[in-house]
Amino acid sequence: MIVLLKRLLDFCGKYKGRVLLAFVFSFLKALLLKAPIGFAFVMLSAFYNGEATPLLCLRIGIAMAGSVLLQIAFTHIANRLQSAAGFMVLADKRMELGAHLRRMPMGYFTEGNIGKISSVLSTDMVFVEENSITVLADFMGYIFAEAIMVLFLMIFNVWLGLAAMAVILVVLLIAKGMEKEALEDSHIRQEQSENLTEAVLDFTEGISIIKTYNLLGEKSKELSDNFRETCRTSLQFEENHVPWQRGLNIVYGLGAAVVIAVCMYLNLNAALDATVVVGVMLFVFDLFGPLKSLYGQSARMTVMNSCLNRIEAVFAEKELPDNGEDTIPEVSGAPEVEFKDVSFAYGEKEVLRSISFDLERNSMLALVGPSGGGKSTIANLVPRFWDVKSGQVLIRGKDVRNIKLCDMMKHISMVFQRVYLFQDTIYNNISMGRPDAGQAEVIEAAKKARCYDFIMALPDGFNTMVGEGGATLSGGEKQRISIARCILKDAPIIILDEATASVDADNESYIQQAISELCRGKTLMVIAHRLNTIRSADKILVIADGKLSQQGTHDELMRAGGVYRNFVTARENSRGWSRRAGGAANEAPHKA
Repeated sequence: MIVLLKRLLDFCGKYKGRVLLAFVFSFLKALLLKAPIGFAFVMLSAFYNGEATPLLCLRIGIAMAGSVLLQIAFTHIANRLQSAAGFMVLADKRMELGAHLRRMPMGYFTEGNIGKISSVLSTDMVFVEENSITVLADFMGYIFAEAIMVLFLMIFNVWLGLAAMAVILVVLLIAKGMEKEALEDSHIRQEQSENLTEAVLDFTEGISIIKTYNLLGEKSKELSDNFRETCRTSLQFEENHVPWQRGLNIVYGLGAAVVIAVCMYLNLNAALDATVVVGVMLFVFDLFGPLKSLYGQSARMTVMNSCLNRIEAVFAEKELPDNGEDTIPEVSGAPEVEFKDVSFAYGEKEVLRSISFDLERNSMLALVGPSGGGKSTIANLVPRFWDVKSGQVLIRGKDVRNIKLCDMMKHISMVFQRVYLFQDTIYNNISMGRPDAGQAEVIEAAKKARCYDFIMALPDGFNTMVGEGGATLSGGEKQRISIARCILKDAPIIILDEATASVDADNESYIQQAISELCRGKTLMVIAHRLNTIRSADKILVIADGKLSQQGTHDELMRAGGVYRNFVTARENSRGWSRRAGGAANEAPHKA
């Protein structure tokens, strides 16, 4: 228990002093809590010895009233110190976690860790905040109170004190086993809490697909099973804890009986006055009360220990180092982007092998190839979402690992098919591209992105709130707002996962116009899906199985044959089939 308390103190960081000061007032509170027993002993001794007087009774009464008032004051001070510290510690921890996640490689967020992050924020940190730091001084108060009780017995008679200490030793031995099992159970309990969070997120995020394929029963069962398993693990935690608590309660009762027996034995052998016997009887049944309260809260403390493990595990995840000193030069004779013998792996799975190419300023490079070949990985290595396994990624001759992240991201904008808008106003979602931009600049960016008209048609215009992820807007509308954001940022390098690949024909023309505005005078890297985009590229890279199979212009690659020509031929055949199928579909109603 002391180890857990020390760990929690270390977790408090710069607020540790407030908690330690709370310990002082908690000790004073514990001392005053037992003061009435001392006053009662004084009065009983005075009555027994015929020394009681009205003045003595008045003084004892005033002293007891004073001790109660001081106890109230010290309790208030201790609670304010520790409670405020608890809320401030976890507020800082949440901010630290946000900063930590911002520096994490993108791979961490794509490896099933969203549920873990959500669980740490919504469960573990809340538990520590509400159930641990706010009562830390109380736990120390229990320890102080128990020490005061034993000290009283030592003053009365050393054998009484030794008897109490022997009982405490037995309690500590039992508590050690209880804490060990509780720590194991609390880990299982918190892991299941994470599983439940993941199941809820999976169910809510995929509800449209679940309904479409009539999987409500199956997926609801999966979610219900997680609720039942959470209930089972919580009950199992309590059931495993109860026998230990029952054993401790038995020891507390037997311990009080042992102290009484020693007390009577000493009295019978004239080693202890009758007044002392009466004094011991006043508090012997509360002798182990502080210890009982302390270990009565042990389940909460062991769950807290598991919460700390999970919180610290997230903080222990390796960040992308941001210790570069270089800045990107405004003018450079080097290519705008260059890959030198780059290899990359997700964990043990190698996805890129010895990739080398360069992208000149104000030119367009298209990445083509089969799905899973490594195109998106190449695009994500440019803004350093991950670090390469070997080789170098250079921007204007500077290794991205040596460039300050904040400086690098000023030079890169990214537009992908899957657009995310924040639950905020449309204006704020656009101005995120450059927060210091004026209103006129934001409006101009919206006009260039061909989204001004539909924004002004909304009830609140630019002040319209969009749902989380942009749920209240169509896919094409979200895409145009994301392009407006990039236009406002005005970065010289654009990475584009062809944004018109999955939108309707009405939006496609608007998005093409918006992209034309975005890319004017920029260096462009495109993950290309459409043949007209591929043909207009200055350079085409064919990526297959993590390797650079071919590179060149469209005409060069068509003459060379191989993977690229097969890819284009397949696309053209697919387009021809689509046109024939569309024509047949259009003719069918007339024939009917």
